[in-house]
Amino acid sequence: MKQSVLTSPYLDRLIAFEKQILAHQPQIEAWFRQKWQAHRPPFYGSVDIRNAAYKISSVDMNLFPGGFNNLNPQFLQSEIIAATDAMERTCPDAKSLLIVPENHTRNLFYLQNVFALAEIFRQAGFAVRLGSLNPEITQPTELTTAGGDTLLLEPLQRNGNRLSLADGFTPCVVLLNNDLSGGVPDILKNIEQKLLPPLHAGWTTRRKTQHFAAFNRVASEFAQLVGIDEWQINPYFAACGGLNFHERTGEERLADEVSQLLQKIQQKYAENHIQDEPFVIVKADAGTYGMGVMSVKSPDEVLGLNRKNRNKMATVKEGLEVAEVIIQEGVYTCETVGGAVAEPVVYMMDRFVLGGFYRVHEGRSASENLNASGMRFIPLSGEIPQTEDELLQQYQQNRCFEQWDTAAIPQLAANPDCVCNRFYVYGVIARLSLLAAALELENHIQAA
Repeated sequence: MKQSVLTSPYLDRLIAFEKQILAHQPQIEAWFRQKWQAHRPPFYGSVDIRNAAYKISSVDMNLFPGGFNNLNPQFLQSEIIAATDAMERTCPDAKSLLIVPENHTRNLFYLQNVFALAEIFRQAGFAVRLGSLNPEITQPTELTTAGGDTLLLEPLQRNGNRLSLADGFTPCVVLLNNDLSGGVPDILKNIEQKLLPPLHAGWTTRRKTQHFAAFNRVASEFAQLVGIDEWQINPYFAACGGLNFHERTGEERLADEVSQLLQKIQQKYAENHIQDEPFVIVKADAGTYGMGVMSVKSPDEVLGLNRKNRNKMATVKEGLEVAEVIIQEGVYTCETVGGAVAEPVVYMMDRFVLGGFYRVHEGRSASENLNASGMRFIPLSGEIPQTEDELLQQYQQNRCFEQWDTAAIPQLAANPDCVCNRFYVYGVIARLSLLAAALELENHIQAA
């Protein structure tokens, strides 16, 4: 197995942090059990994590994960158990499931994700069909995935307040794997069936600043529980609105916010004798796919954006204009795999950690966003694929990606720095973000 390599002058701090987490493992698990009784976790999600040795943080939470194809099929049984439990807790009488995917028909790897997600529920004993919102899908259409599997997309229909397919298939549950960046279509509004996740989890409504405001609450309570500095797991952030990157409106206000946050980070670095240069990540407050993101080490970089970078920041998925951003404390990654900068991505369903993989990018530095064109996922064996053709070949050969099958099983008697214990820590951080997402969704309902 290709392992990650950690290179940092602060590794002693990482080991001390891991020891602290492992020493409190019983309290942590009891705390999570109590929280899941009080707050219903989102149906599924994925979390991007950055490990700087002196700080391990969730930096993004996706409620419509699109990488189930990257999970190791050897652990399908665990995924089936999680899916079965999640469905029983959500809709105990469910027998059928309709998955509504993104409108991508040419992204073969996304289609492989849909196939993998559908397979989990089929193996769990549910009748699974795929209903498409894509206006180009006007009749049942068979598509081939990156791994050579086939999918049948069928046009979604609505009869009264229920979604169905042309042959009368009317599911008990509708599972969205579409983040609604382009808005909520009328066909999905006010349906009688159980809709997962809820419509307000989509980017039409959701904001990253709301998520990290909820994460502040979670991180503060957790830090007190285990006796750590909250900053070790929680990135600072600020918000800035009223922006128009094309017209350069709001640039000075954004630069001021960047300057203030950089100063705040520098002060924390000084307190902790950290020699790294502070940076922030400026990204669209609503959106995914790594669009509308830039790494900034000086407010002058915001004021001096060239046309290319303004265009990059101005719009995100579905061509939506960016008027609001989150300015988030940048967290370095000290991990590399095969010499490439890497960050772990953890997948969850309901309250269970399913596993994860490393996202790597050979063209990016330790202070940059890795969710960008050119990123790769590390396979269980073999070299990092260099081209799309090589990656496609790995799918066709059923070569799976690195998976954290031990993420939920710490080895308390082992060295705290061993792989299984680090992955347990990553699972804890991911579940903190999942809990914050639960609070975030509850807050929306209460405010409505």
